[in-house]
Amino acid sequence: MAKGPRYRVPFRRRRENKTNYPKRLKLLSSKRPRIVVRKTNKNMIIQLVGLGNKGDVTSISVITGELAKYGYELPTGNIPAAYLTGLLFGLKAKARLEGSQKSKISVSQKSKIFAEMDGAILDTGLNTSVKGSRIYASLKGILDVGMSIPHDPKILPDKRMVEGERMGKNVQEKIEKVKETVISSFGEYQ
Repeated sequence: MAKGPRYRVPFRRRRENKTNYPKRLKLLSSKRPRIVVRKTNKNMIIQLVGLGNKGDVTSISVITGELAKYGYELPTGNIPAAYLTGLLFGLKAKARLEGSQKSKISVSQKSKIFAEMDGAILDTGLNTSVKGSRIYASLKGILDVGMSIPHDPKILPDKRMVEGERMGKNVQEKIEKVKETVISSFGEYQ
């Protein structure tokens, strides 16, 4: 006599290789906001995501294509671009925090925004964790702004990789110029 089905169909998002539900459940059970880092062949997408009543709520979002506004003309699917995207994300988050402190927002809302950014954890999704990869280059950019995210320092890429030393001297200079432009555009929030 049959006692149940021989095969259980996985959830749709698992079948489409979009969600790792056990990992997601662990991240959500921490009740801390997540810094979601997703990589494509050409871009890095970094978002600050919190848990709302009806699902995830995205507070801040940055994609590598936004670096073009700051003079970045190089390919975007590399470690220096990922680092600059993380740096831009961190500066946007800091600017949002400082902007909320200057405006007439109540103290409880300010503390909520601060807790939202400072206590965040890294969510890499289905990406394989590889030491020194683009995901951790983005994390290094976020950390360089001053946000505190739990991590192992061994997993971050070398300074030479982040600066684009392997790509050539002229490329390295362009990356440094874009970095200075990004930082100077958020200068009042340093």
